[in-house]
Amino acid sequence: MTKVFARILELLEAEGINTIFGIPDPNFVHMFHLAEERGWNVVAPHHEESAGFMAEAVSRMTGKAAVCIGTLGPGVANLAGAMMCAKVENSPVVFLGGQRARITEQRVRRGRIQFVKQAALFEPSVKYSASIEYADQTDEVIREGLRKALSGTPGPVYIEYPSHVIQEDLDVPPALPPEAYRLVGQTAGPDKVAEAVAFIRAAKQPILLVGHGVHTSRAGEPVRALAEAMACPVIQTSGGTSYIAGLEDRTFPYGFSAAAIDAVVQSDLCLAIGTELGEPVHYGRGRHWVANEANRRWILVEQDPQAIGVNRSVDVPLVGDLRAVVPQLVDALEDTPRTATPELAGWIKQDAAQLAELAQTAPSGMSPVHPARLIVEATKVFPKDGIMVRDGGATTIFGWTYSQAKPHDVMWNQNFGHLGTGLPYAIGASVAEGGKRPLMLITGDSSFQFHIAELETAARLNLPLVCVVGVDYAWGLEVGVYKRTFGQGSLETGAHWSENTRLDKVAEGFGCHGEYVERDEDIAPAIKRAYASGRPGVVHVAVDPKANSEEMPSYDEFRTWYAEGTQ
Repeated sequence: MTKVFARILELLEAEGINTIFGIPDPNFVHMFHLAEERGWNVVAPHHEESAGFMAEAVSRMTGKAAVCIGTLGPGVANLAGAMMCAKVENSPVVFLGGQRARITEQRVRRGRIQFVKQAALFEPSVKYSASIEYADQTDEVIREGLRKALSGTPGPVYIEYPSHVIQEDLDVPPALPPEAYRLVGQTAGPDKVAEAVAFIRAAKQPILLVGHGVHTSRAGEPVRALAEAMACPVIQTSGGTSYIAGLEDRTFPYGFSAAAIDAVVQSDLCLAIGTELGEPVHYGRGRHWVANEANRRWILVEQDPQAIGVNRSVDVPLVGDLRAVVPQLVDALEDTPRTATPELAGWIKQDAAQLAELAQTAPSGMSPVHPARLIVEATKVFPKDGIMVRDGGATTIFGWTYSQAKPHDVMWNQNFGHLGTGLPYAIGASVAEGGKRPLMLITGDSSFQFHIAELETAARLNLPLVCVVGVDYAWGLEVGVYKRTFGQGSLETGAHWSENTRLDKVAEGFGCHGEYVERDEDIAPAIKRAYASGRPGVVHVAVDPKANSEEMPSYDEFRTWYAEGTQ
């Protein structure tokens, strides 16, 4: 016989899941204990919202569903922000919630302890919300949750785990493999693949538009092969800023690279993969796309058939899992690869020159440090094969333009814009990688403080993480909004906080390495010392508040994402 909590672990293991995040409580101590015995990574953070972000990071790094738990009542309530973030970021996270026994829940009573009706609260924020009412429903409910999380547009699910079923016994066969109960590796129809290949062969200036989904599905290698067969540039969406190994020199960020804009304008074919074609790329039909719209064909690889044609019309929809569809295109082009146009070499040279110029012209010699110079100096010493994590408002905007690194894995949430995800994302990503690869979190001070207690989690796990924090003692992006709205000298109500805060000292209190920096030339050495310390590190970099709020690069481009009613 198998206990319900053990069966849940078996069903998750069949999906390749072996990590769980959450704060143990009576509903879950049996599951946590057994999971550790079975070799799982069991990580207890200091806040359930952090647990959700950590699980989301694991999903992004593995291409699989991930799991976190919340204790009944307040613990589950704390998961809400992470649920919404996972929904908007299209992340397949299974949120398991504890609950009182049904006999207690259904009584007509007042004053029940640690109780609220939970499942209905989360229905708008997840793809599936259900409860294991009876023990023998365990398989079907967990499988339906996984089916919903991973089908169509991926996303989170919520499954409630009432206390009356925890210890019940089940007589069940071995857990089924995923392909026995859900669609796995869906390919596109051969007629559509042939149509797409014909367009690719006929194109003179094709581009690949690569989004967030390419990296979260871990599909970099087949996409690299496709880019080489098409001999074309790769245009990153702002959500898909990880660089595919082997394509670093021909990958240009949409909107923030002159080469990217020129390639988009000249393109007569756009093959979009792993992207919703959302506001940050102007739905593929506004701004930079307008000039040559009449001559441009569109091919869209999309797992969710209901997404086809929503944001713009497409010429060839390829409906299926991009991990299966992209190899179809590569195989079809194998015998007749395209020859690169002369413009590709020119764009590569242009983009490299732009990046070098930015490094040279970023303001230097200031104390506090100019945020552009912070980004340049920090990313120059970004570790080889490291994982980049971003958080914050102004700091992230400076990072889009001035980063000198081309990391193969980048963590941040573009769609939802949820501040405070950086430190939990970094921890989750490192857990997924077994703590083998170094991580650099570049963040603003306000965002960093959302979940600063997770420094203890990073120290406890001894993760190779350095947090580079730009500190202006303010909500920098919001200070800029005040200035643009009311002019210089406005009250800037609620946008500033204590200048006595020392984040390096806070880090030391959590058992991490701390560094304080206020000069350009000290940034790189401080980061190197932090990595060499053998502990997670925090580098507190004092940045110029005026520059941080007034001199954000490409801000006009960023604002076009919010062109209300015009796209």
